Amino acid sequence: MLRVDATEFSGRPDGRPAPIWLRTEPARNRRTTPLTRERIVTAAVDLLDRTGVDGLTMRRLAERLAVTPTALYWHVTTRDDVLDLAVDHIFGEVPLPAAGPDWRADVRTLTCGWRAAMLRHPWAPGLIGRPMLGPHVLARTEFLQAALVRAGLTGRHLAVVTRLVANYVIGAALTEATWRQTDDPGARAEARRHLVANAAAYPTLTASGHLDDGRWSDDDLFVRGLDAILATAPGS
Repeated sequence: MLRVDATEFSGRPDGRPAPIWLRTEPARNRRTTPLTRERIVTAAVDLLDRTGVDGLTMRRLAERLAVTPTALYWHVTTRDDVLDLAVDHIFGEVPLPAAGPDWRADVRTLTCGWRAAMLRHPWAPGLIGRPMLGPHVLARTEFLQAALVRAGLTGRHLAVVTRLVANYVIGAALTEATWRQTDDPGARAEARRHLVANAAAYPTLTASGHLDDGRWSDDDLFVRGLDAILATAPGS
């Protein structure tokens, strides 16, 4: 059985493949080592956790799966396919609660779980701008918007708040993940000491506790920032 080239159904003038979510997974070639998208994404996430995005190559992934690159390409056309699968897998780790009577609590549960998942996989926040069409991503985006609709948001206001919440979570996770990955674990404390030592130049930052981890936690600041965004909803 010959594999159908994904570009045949891309619908793109330049012939580039359509996103993996818009293509049908080809039938498995039973003459090769049994391989599925599930196995590929599990190995890819493990590799990304160990090496980051720059360390993910198709050859290295094939080696981790103990298959040839040819067998790997039967299921994924490009490295971008692998990254799209990996991002959606991360969203699958985010708890999707049953909708409750308090829409704010639902949004908090979803977004706190989303932030936690990205912090467990610090390479993930930087990839969220990729096409977000995976089933896990769409299910959680649907849950978020459904909660906001229950709050009374519609039309442009719904679109704006959805984007505000999403960008806030991604930005918070990206900032925290970057701090945590620094080679100098004391860099943040050193930055705080710099502010205090130059209080005359930065009086507001010094007084407000900017970069002072002992004053309040990232978890607390995240939830309070989210609540400030949700306060724009009609039902608030």
